[in-house]
Amino acid sequence: MKSRTYLARVVLFVVLWSGLIGLARPLGAQEPVDVRANYTKSEHMIPMRDGVKLFTVVYSPKDTSQKYPIMFDRTPYSVGPYGPNAYKTQLGPSDHFAREGYVFVYQDVRGAFMSEGVYVNMRPQIPNKRGPADIDESTDTYDTIDWLIKNVPNNNGRVGMWGISYPGFYTAVGTIDAHPALKAASPQAPIADWFIGDDFHHNGALFLPHFFNFISSFGKPRPAPTTQFQSGFNHGTPDGYKFFLEMGSLANADKKYLKGQIAYWNEVMRHPNYDAFWKACSTLRHLKNIKPAVMTVGGWFDAEDLYGALKTYEAAEKQSPGAYNMLVMGPWAHGGWARGNGDALGNARFDANTAAFYRENIELPFFNYYLKDKGELKLPEAYVFETGSNRWRQYDQWPPKNTTEKSLYFHAGGKLSFDPPEARAGGGFDEYISDPAKPVPFITDIAVGMTREYMTDDQRMASRRTDVLVYQTEVLTEDVTISGPLKAGLFVSTSGTDSDYVVKLIDVFPDDARDIPPGTPGFKRGGYQMLVRGEPMRARFRKSFEKPEPMTPNTVTEVPFVLPDVNHTFLKGHRIMVQIQSSWFPLVDRNPQKFVDIYTAKESDFQKATQRVYRSARYRSRLTVNVLK
Repeated sequence: MKSRTYLARVVLFVVLWSGLIGLARPLGAQEPVDVRANYTKSEHMIPMRDGVKLFTVVYSPKDTSQKYPIMFDRTPYSVGPYGPNAYKTQLGPSDHFAREGYVFVYQDVRGAFMSEGVYVNMRPQIPNKRGPADIDESTDTYDTIDWLIKNVPNNNGRVGMWGISYPGFYTAVGTIDAHPALKAASPQAPIADWFIGDDFHHNGALFLPHFFNFISSFGKPRPAPTTQFQSGFNHGTPDGYKFFLEMGSLANADKKYLKGQIAYWNEVMRHPNYDAFWKACSTLRHLKNIKPAVMTVGGWFDAEDLYGALKTYEAAEKQSPGAYNMLVMGPWAHGGWARGNGDALGNARFDANTAAFYRENIELPFFNYYLKDKGELKLPEAYVFETGSNRWRQYDQWPPKNTTEKSLYFHAGGKLSFDPPEARAGGGFDEYISDPAKPVPFITDIAVGMTREYMTDDQRMASRRTDVLVYQTEVLTEDVTISGPLKAGLFVSTSGTDSDYVVKLIDVFPDDARDIPPGTPGFKRGGYQMLVRGEPMRARFRKSFEKPEPMTPNTVTEVPFVLPDVNHTFLKGHRIMVQIQSSWFPLVDRNPQKFVDIYTAKESDFQKATQRVYRSARYRSRLTVNVLK
């Protein structure tokens, strides 16, 4: 059985995205382009407006009979291999681009690897610049593009940008006050906001293994330019549940393990709320007056930056109404569109080579059209894969127009229905005891980090626990397609003064569903409770992420929040299920269930709490969805 640990080591992450190891080739694909035989590599130190020089690698076609557009990728994860005679094994977003013929440019961003300067995580944008000393990632992008079009031979004066994850962030901000030569950009799984929904926090709740495992390596200081990766953290065990539970309070992370060496960890621990520190790093309010054509790409099952993809598209759509702005969402894990077939994730099956389809029929035509005037652009506003029914859908807006808002209400006996509770049902609630010493595991596997497969994992293990509430519909007599964001409206009480509430939307397969090889050993498809969407909400932030408030013990309190969009069909014969719980460990850090600063909490602050979820005519706990007509 293959390991499910996803990017537990930053080295693996950066090597993957830097192209130093081969990506899985889809079935039936052509042999990869021989980069050394067809391209010439050169390395440059490009000066920025403040005098700092950024290390940049250019791969130019050896065929000089024509001019080529430039494809540009900026990364904090290394442009290696370094040295004029050391070549990447793949260029561009896919092999299609190397065959098509482009100039490929890769740049170590400011302060990373071989570039000069100081690295700043999610460097804040400066809207009103007063001089050359006011730099941000958009100015570095502008200055680099200006140098490239003036100094790279045989370029046609047009530039395209792409990048996945952190490079997606650099692509997105590169469209702000863009150089006129930047004609097309594709932010892919771009980071947009590290407190509200991307990577390290979801609704203010810390995604513990993802942040700790990443920053314990990536956050190490770089005193001078280097070609070397930082070493990963050694947990001493493959069991992340054990490691993080024994770590105890978050205050112990630095004391026990990081020892003051990871400045960004300590900086985050000083900002438990959505203050100026976090707001300055968010890209969304800056995506105004965008000039290049933009194609934002994301995965429905991206454990890292699903929020960033959806919100980057949404922000550009609202704030740059005249721009060409489209959205592509497939059934992918983080970056899954760039490699492999995209026909499965964990035990979920999609019945098509979705990633290969995207690369050939969506991504390549987009850039060819804007950078080469090649072909006709026949792409819709939103090109989205519909899971469950497993088909591509095209819409003229996202979310689609033709939906009806409906609510799935919680009822007695674990029932879930589009019908609201009636007054004659009386006042009702369901309760459980949440114990931070025995939190609900987010997976059944042994893994030290956040797994990519958790986004589609079987939830039967959780449904059997006494600290998880389960509500499900009767067997569906017709298909139900849900498209767009989900809105949780919980009426709850707790015996403590703070709590987390995890809401999960689940597709329950029929008991007689047949197994599909190869599958995970021991997995049975009959009765599979496939996670479609799950999201935590830290109740202290129910009214404001800036000004948290305690809960009044044993008092009914409304906790509303929005879960990221879905595009999923619950097929006839399936059931719709919703699960509610107050821990999801170690994916989400433990809430002490006491209104204290969680980042500095003591072991004695953690306490059991009795949680109640109300489901009466007065307190109608529900999950509101958009049902496609």
